[in-house]
Amino acid sequence: MNIREWAVYAIDAVAAWQATWGAYQPHPSLAVDPDALARGLAELSERLTGNYPFFHPRYAGQMIKPPHPVAVVGYLAAMLINPNNHALDGGPPTAVMEREAVDALARMFGFEVHLGHLTSSGTIANLEALFVARETHPGRPIAIGAESHYTHARMSHLLGVPTRSVPADAHGRMDLDALAELLARGEVGTVVATLGTTSLGAIDPLDAIVALARSHGARVHVDAAYGGFYALLAGAGPDGLDPAPWRALAECDSVAIDPHKHGLQPYGCGAVLFRDPAVGRFYRHDSPYTYFTSGELHLGEISLECSRAGAAAAALWLTQRLLPLTADGLGAVLAANLRAARAWARLIETTEALTLYQPPQLDIVTCFPTLDRPAMTAIDAASAAILHTGMSEADPVFLSTLRATREALRQRHPSVVDDAASARILRSALMKPESETWVTWLHDRVAGLAAQARAGALSLPQP
Repeated sequence: MNIREWAVYAIDAVAAWQATWGAYQPHPSLAVDPDALARGLAELSERLTGNYPFFHPRYAGQMIKPPHPVAVVGYLAAMLINPNNHALDGGPPTAVMEREAVDALARMFGFEVHLGHLTSSGTIANLEALFVARETHPGRPIAIGAESHYTHARMSHLLGVPTRSVPADAHGRMDLDALAELLARGEVGTVVATLGTTSLGAIDPLDAIVALARSHGARVHVDAAYGGFYALLAGAGPDGLDPAPWRALAECDSVAIDPHKHGLQPYGCGAVLFRDPAVGRFYRHDSPYTYFTSGELHLGEISLECSRAGAAAAALWLTQRLLPLTADGLGAVLAANLRAARAWARLIETTEALTLYQPPQLDIVTCFPTLDRPAMTAIDAASAAILHTGMSEADPVFLSTLRATREALRQRHPSVVDDAASARILRSALMKPESETWVTWLHDRVAGLAAQARAGALSLPQP
């Protein structure tokens, strides 16, 4: 796809629409000097080169990648108009697009009816879900997994809701026995399950969690911000996933998902969906100058946020038209990610230089350098040195690290000497389908660095 060609098409299409409203003279205060603009853009371009190459498969670190060109063009076209999806008169077309795009997400989750909207982030999506949890079960704690995203504890604190932590099992998933024991006390109002933890890509056993929660009168919210789109691969052929957790989504009370992760969107695009539209009553509010141009529901009436970019809705809507939420559409992108992660895990298991921390459940690969004396302090130092050296060399590779606790390492690798409370290990999020063709290169580079670390040839720079 020639993004330059289609960006010009989008700009010209908006300009043609603008011309239908009659000519006017732009105000002179808005004018900028072309030479100054050229200098400013040159400086901006130079500064942007300080970024890591998030677009390239050699970048296998954090969950960062550019949006799909289709999303860029869709966002650009709507951004030139700059609609606000808070009230219908702020962006009538993009409000409809948002509803249609969110409807598609609801169908992916199996919701027959729903109430939902886009948000500016997964954090806000989870905040809204926890807000509704507080309103439906006032004064009752929220149970969150030990491996769940840290936003849940932060947002619960913000809302004044107590939390209860549920330990993780040896695969990074919520421990069912511990959850059952906690629920038996009768105090928990909502259980937060995670489909795709951001540390390990672990998939909580949602089907069993739903059954447990229902037997104790508790609600279930699912944080699927990272892994939610993998519902497209539930039971889908050799690249598929165990369908049970994903099919249980249809029985949950709310779901958060981030289209700006696996949905190929630019940042500023999260979403929250509720299975019971009646929870909209908790959002009820009024405004002295909005909500009166239409008798239809305004998206701001079911959102904690006010102004929201209509361009985000346009970009998601257009992307779904070109890469639909099917196994053969967007699912084909995710299947490549899964194959890449699984292939790299197999390579790690065949090399002496690296030890697989745990098999990948989605597209996150975790490992650590194999050392003659496998102590946590040594693993921590070697992992940090690999991270730094990999980014600094002439042919760089970009990874991230994950802090694993003593207990977590002992569960998976009892031979590791636990001479510290925690240790950094290597972590890679393979969120680009192009990673599939770079797995061998990635493995060889990281294994080579790990071999140098084992030989004592790597060290961290002195501060």
